Amino acid sequence: MRLRCRRAASPLGKGEMNLKVKALRNVGSNWFGAAVTTAVGFFLSPFILHRLGDDAFGLWILIFSLTGYYGIFDFGIRSSIVKYVAEFEATGDRDRLTRIVNVSIFSFGCVALVLMAATGVCSLYLGSIFRVPPGFLHTARLLVLVAGTAVALGFPLSVFTGVLEGLQQFHFINLAQVLSTLLRALLIVLALRHGLGLLSIVFITVALPLLSYLAYAWRVTRTMPLSFGARYVDGPTFRQIFHYSSSSFVSQIAYRLRFQTDAVIIGAMLSASAITYFSIGSKLVTYAFMPLAGLGQIFTPMASHFDATGDRERLRKLFVQGNRACALLVFPISILLLVLGKSLIDVWVGARYESSYVILVILVIPNVLFLMQGSSRQVLYGIGRHRALAIVNVTEGVVNVVMSIVLIRYWGIVGDAIGTAIPLTCSAIFFLPLYVCRLLDVRLKDFLRDAYLLPLALSAPLVPVLLFIQRLLPAHNLVELAAQATAGGAVYGLGLLWLFLTREPMGAEWRIRFRHYAQQAFRRS
Repeated sequence: MRLRCRRAASPLGKGEMNLKVKALRNVGSNWFGAAVTTAVGFFLSPFILHRLGDDAFGLWILIFSLTGYYGIFDFGIRSSIVKYVAEFEATGDRDRLTRIVNVSIFSFGCVALVLMAATGVCSLYLGSIFRVPPGFLHTARLLVLVAGTAVALGFPLSVFTGVLEGLQQFHFINLAQVLSTLLRALLIVLALRHGLGLLSIVFITVALPLLSYLAYAWRVTRTMPLSFGARYVDGPTFRQIFHYSSSSFVSQIAYRLRFQTDAVIIGAMLSASAITYFSIGSKLVTYAFMPLAGLGQIFTPMASHFDATGDRERLRKLFVQGNRACALLVFPISILLLVLGKSLIDVWVGARYESSYVILVILVIPNVLFLMQGSSRQVLYGIGRHRALAIVNVTEGVVNVVMSIVLIRYWGIVGDAIGTAIPLTCSAIFFLPLYVCRLLDVRLKDFLRDAYLLPLALSAPLVPVLLFIQRLLPAHNLVELAAQATAGGAVYGLGLLWLFLTREPMGAEWRIRFRHYAQQAFRRS
């Protein structure tokens, strides 16, 4: 069967309308959470940088990059929780759902014990592995202990986050995260203003997420009748989780090889201060594209639901329309970064770090190709067909590490960025669209046209508009820069409004209702 993505001629059914309303609610809450996180990170990072200095700030990035590798020991279990909770909730199988949750908690509890022991060993040998300034070595070891222990404790508690994602209750997750983020920012500012150091900042940073996990556990126990106990931990459920999670585990290793090795490689081969210059460019890319994470999260449980109920047509629509939604975000954000990036760095952290713009440009291009296909990857996870993706990802990750180590010897942090960009670009172009289109029986040219043609057309006017505004009124502070971005966003927003009112069934219904109300008001007058 071939997919033809065209405007629906008939009004939305009640079931499809409810799904769209739920999706919009989840996406809206995800975007709100992402906006708060981005804003806090954007304004807090330069404050911390200038208070702590290049070496301490680079050390902070290094420690969290190291503990970020603990995520490898998730073993893909978290993704299996989301998939099976969505599947068993759709089929009403409460017993299997209960067993999935209990086996996951038991597995993660064992992982937490191992990671606590590994944290102690890592702290002892930190100085012999990385070029940590002698004055920071004692502090660095304490940082590893604090951050590593907190991350380890978060493993069993994170099961409840996966359950809420499987139930598509993203609004509660985001509410807790927003409160945690704002409280964390407030405490960090107060701590730095009162002369507290790096250790206090790290403690605040890792403690608040643990409180959020407790809130998720409370929500899950109030939402669904789950039972807990050793009798729900069995071999068949463990094998079921392992069968799905093994491929997810490989992908998680690949993700960390692709996106979390830069600070480690730079710290081992250059210096802690070099991490700071690299992280400024990479952080801006991360902050800018954070709304894509909020959008992509909803696709996995939706794909699992459609797959469990045998609704292949909606699965295909999710694939194409989901990627179009990703592109509608990725394209304008990337244009804003490329055109306004140098000015953004100047007003954010100072002209001293303007050289980080090169890192930003190198990383933007592969991230665009990667993130505009956010729906593709999540659909594969939702239907349990992600094994080939895992193999490609881990190959790409290994090539990334090798190229970064080789190129950093010649071009420093720029070489590291190039080593990250090249393999990511290749897999995003030559594997992912071809594989998913073949798997879902969608013609490639139809997919490319229906997913990306409109986003490209709507984003194109942004380039001349932003270049003209920047040349006419150069930005010297955040207010002027925000004004430039707002002017460009207004142009793009008009295009989005036209798309919604003319090409989306829900928008067409709104337009018809508005016209009806306007006609009635005119007749009464």
